[in-house]
Amino acid sequence: MRAIAFLLVLLSVGMLCAQVAAPPKPSTDLIYICPMDHDIRSNLPGKCSRCGMKMVEGIPEPVDYHLDLTITPKPPKPQEMAHLRFDVHDPWKDNPVTKFTVVHEKLFHAFVVSEDLQFFVHDHPTWNNGSFNYDIAFPKPGMYRILGDFYPEASSPQLIAKTVFVAGNSKPPATLVRDYSKKTVENLAVEISTSPAEPVAGANTQLHFKLSPDDGIEKYLGAWGHMLAASDDLIDMVHTHPFVSEGGADVRFDLTFARARMYRVWVQFQRNGVVNTAHFDIPVKP
Repeated sequence: MRAIAFLLVLLSVGMLCAQVAAPPKPSTDLIYICPMDHDIRSNLPGKCSRCGMKMVEGIPEPVDYHLDLTITPKPPKPQEMAHLRFDVHDPWKDNPVTKFTVVHEKLFHAFVVSEDLQFFVHDHPTWNNGSFNYDIAFPKPGMYRILGDFYPEASSPQLIAKTVFVAGNSKPPATLVRDYSKKTVENLAVEISTSPAEPVAGANTQLHFKLSPDDGIEKYLGAWGHMLAASDDLIDMVHTHPFVSEGGADVRFDLTFARARMYRVWVQFQRNGVVNTAHFDIPVKP
């Protein structure tokens, strides 16, 4: 009897282990994916370990939506308030899009960068009467690029850049040179190093940031940090978040630079309720 009981116990344990250890079946089991960081996946629902967004089932087919920008007055004048209206339309029938998923606490992230890379804004147009609206005073004449970051419901995240010309004569932008110097901003000092030391276009680059004082940072808009990377001709613009961070003094971003150019990266970290913005200039080799 004891032998039979022992065999039954072994059989039960074996069946339990088999159930626990059974590999997932991709053809039938659900897979949950972060809508922002598609490499973060799980067999169980939950939140992204990197950015904290809710995991979703599968990846919708990537498509490019239409983003229309209307400016009043047109053309805008330096140091005078201009009204920007962003209208989003679907790529199939050009219908207005009215439902969006919150990404890092906001429906729409806008990055505004001047041609000479001296002016930088990360802000959030508000939803009103079927469009996103934002007021801004451009500081000087010249070209500006505005990157819209938004996520239409049940689709895929969108990064779309628009160009604005502000009336007046502008000077040609200065040529960027490598700048890895330590930056002291609002209440934080930021240092950068990269791996590899000389980034290569098309290959992954690790950007390591050392923050001081090292008493910790807070999440800003749902992430331990935000980065905008822009090529010196403002053709390439990427908004991303830390790949590794626990709210301490060391923060790592992973980024693939598209081309052999000079890039300026702006990073934002929040400490004691204050958002710190620092920038660095990175040469990227072919």
